[in-house]
Amino acid sequence: MARPGALAHNLTRAAGALTFAFHARATTATIRDLLINVPARLARTARRLTLHLPERWPWSEDFTQLFSTVHAPPAL
Repeated sequence: MARPGALAHNLTRAAGALTFAFHARATTATIRDLLINVPARLARTARRLTLHLPERWPWSEDFTQLFSTVHAPPAL
């Protein structure tokens, strides 16, 4: 059985790999600070999730790409 710390580490590294090359090479702490601790609001209307990010947040494009990749339908 996997330990929670190992799962958190692997999911963090996967999140970094799904964004740009900078995050794929970044440390786990950097990924956590830039992509996981997000100053955002997630809203749900009907069956749709809407992500509201701050206007001047420097990592908004990276996080939007990660969010879209994770919530996309599976490839066939």
